Amino acid sequence: MVKIEVIEKDDQYILNHCTKYLARESRDARHDFGQYAPGDERAAICEAWRFPVVDAHWDGSSATASYPYNDVTFVYDGRRAAPASVAVLGTFGPLHSPVPLRPLVFAGEPTGFFATTVRVPKGQVHTYKFAVDGVYALDPVNPQRTVLDNGEPWSRFFTDACTVPLSLSRTERDLLGRLVCHLLPFRLDENRRFIRGVYESLDRASRDEEFPLAYQLDDEVGTVNYIDKLIARQEQHHADDYHTCLKIIGEIMRSRFGGLDPATAPPEMYADLYRQMETEKVDGWDYSRYGSPRFFLLLLRRHAMTGAFVHPKHGGNSGAAGWMYLESRFRDTRDATLFDWRRALESPLGHSTDYRG
Repeated sequence: MVKIEVIEKDDQYILNHCTKYLARESRDARHDFGQYAPGDERAAICEAWRFPVVDAHWDGSSATASYPYNDVTFVYDGRRAAPASVAVLGTFGPLHSPVPLRPLVFAGEPTGFFATTVRVPKGQVHTYKFAVDGVYALDPVNPQRTVLDNGEPWSRFFTDACTVPLSLSRTERDLLGRLVCHLLPFRLDENRRFIRGVYESLDRASRDEEFPLAYQLDDEVGTVNYIDKLIARQEQHHADDYHTCLKIIGEIMRSRFGGLDPATAPPEMYADLYRQMETEKVDGWDYSRYGSPRFFLLLLRRHAMTGAFVHPKHGGNSGAAGWMYLESRFRDTRDATLFDWRRALESPLGHSTDYRG
């Protein structure tokens, strides 16, 4: 049985992490780019994707022991209709053991917010619901939702360094892997050998220490996984761009490649496709389904470069391989690196004693 470990957080910590994102007064969907229906609670939230709050865990003594966990804070906004009790239950613990949320106070006055924090291992996906006065309900402020096999909708969250696919199908991920590979510097033979060499030269014990929570490196250093998580949470509004454009690109590449799997097409075919997308004139592109191939290319470039060099907790830069590449490339006249990233990170990735992830 999974034991739920409740982490005590003071009210100020929780309010600092949530109130600025719950401060918008308007619930008019016209003010929120039309992504929510009128009256939807999420239309009154500045950045709904931040809920629940997934933060670094610190046990007060050991960075190495703390690193494998996140503190996940569930927040319920009861300002409009104050409940008598709120609890949360989910797959992060026994479903028959709801965890109560406590009311938050500021300057001695009730705020209307309820919250609780639990410790959850990194690299996981969980579903949950609130029990509000005994009635089960979805988290009204979290935009992440999923439907289980029994047809029931649940709220969802994932912790840092998650590699479980959430947004993209296997076919979409394979094609996206080919697309981003040709946008990143690691496609060059010299750079590919460096990335592979860093990982494969380590024995198992060293690999586990140097690459915590990392899976086998590939030529795109986890960028596809980063994009999968990005469009599941903070850039969920771009999920349709990926689904639509990957389908169009797959159809085009399959047609140009004699009906074969586009993920196995030669690099030259992708280079030709990029050049055409830049000019907005792509042979075979269905402009009725997506009007600007160049916009998607720019979106993909931004996400690919960010994913290659982002903090590994966001799902890209697997095992900090992207940072190691920069560390090796940028050096001064004494051959000392100009990109000493380990000084800024916590153990076991780095050696900073102040940074907590």
